[in-house]
Amino acid sequence: METTELLEIAARGEDSRHQFKADVTNASSLGAEIAAFANSGGGQIFIGVANDGSISALNSMTVDRLNQLIANAASTSVRPPINPLTENVSISTGVVIVVTVPDGLSKPYVDNTGAIWVKSGSDKRKVTAREEMQRMFQAAQLLHGDDIPVSSTSIADIDIDYFRRFFKSRFDQELADQNLSLGQVLTNMRILSRDTLTVSGILLFGKDPQALLPVFHVKAVCYPGNDIHATTYRDSANIYGRIQTQFEESLAFILRNLRREQVGQSVNSTGHVEIPKIVLEELLANALMHRDYFVSAPIRIFIFDDRIEIISPGHLPNNLTVANIRSGNSNIRNPILTSYATKLLPYRGLGNGILRALKEYPEIDFVDDRDGNLFLAVIKRRTPAS
Repeated sequence: METTELLEIAARGEDSRHQFKADVTNASSLGAEIAAFANSGGGQIFIGVANDGSISALNSMTVDRLNQLIANAASTSVRPPINPLTENVSISTGVVIVVTVPDGLSKPYVDNTGAIWVKSGSDKRKVTAREEMQRMFQAAQLLHGDDIPVSSTSIADIDIDYFRRFFKSRFDQELADQNLSLGQVLTNMRILSRDTLTVSGILLFGKDPQALLPVFHVKAVCYPGNDIHATTYRDSANIYGRIQTQFEESLAFILRNLRREQVGQSVNSTGHVEIPKIVLEELLANALMHRDYFVSAPIRIFIFDDRIEIISPGHLPNNLTVANIRSGNSNIRNPILTSYATKLLPYRGLGNGILRALKEYPEIDFVDDRDGNLFLAVIKRRTPAS
């Protein structure tokens, strides 16, 4: 870093990417600062710059001490250890140490007490909310929303006849022929944990999923025109039940509110639906399989005259982008649901459902709303031929 750049940053003051310290004497405190930057996109710590931006500079003996302290802090006061870069920038009165902390690849990073820190403006804050901790572990793929046990549930909440049919279809074996108890079978499938059903177990095989997970359903509305109306709609439905039921009834809702066109057919034919059915199947399956089950909200389907919106709780995971998914990239957010969905939905689990939908019907836009924590699939409806 050039001296002029350092002076410009000091003159602008601290922000979420730049922090100033006149001196550092405590490795544990510095470790918390490093962890906060690593958890929050990275940044720089300027040692030898006071909080007000004035340069205090460091002599050679202090620089040696600080470089050793920085190394100790990064290796022993941050878990997992991190490797920041240090640069000694010379100015007229001495040296400023610039510590560059990269965005961490193994989040969440914790200090030597086990606390998780993130940046909050120019300061840092400790993460204490369970939901925020869950989201950080989810982003690191250490925790999955579909794998969370649901309290006060048991094997008794399983629809055993439905599960028996699924088991035969999935494993080509009869459940009764297994030399295992039902509880052991469900545990082996990772849908029962210590006699408690997981989110996957309830949504896949529960007798009454919404009695236990009331927000995990689908709300669908068909509006006249191209905007949401407060009281006027053509059709609406709250769609409950298991994943398979939600898929089938959501698909039926959309299909009954679309036009059918007699392109190349006789007037007595039922006609082709205006949007290929496979497109709707792929996008609905994608919404149910890849929504964020840490977010307590339903999937929403809005049908307007000019478009259909399928809105999933949760933005794209990790560093996945709209450009990535248009190219066939994927990230499995809910591995248990995904592993069993191929026998319940027209879902292949290969990550190419978006590509198939676009091939059949290119007029689809995707919006990754990270601020609103939503993912939207917007299917444009073509103007009917006159």
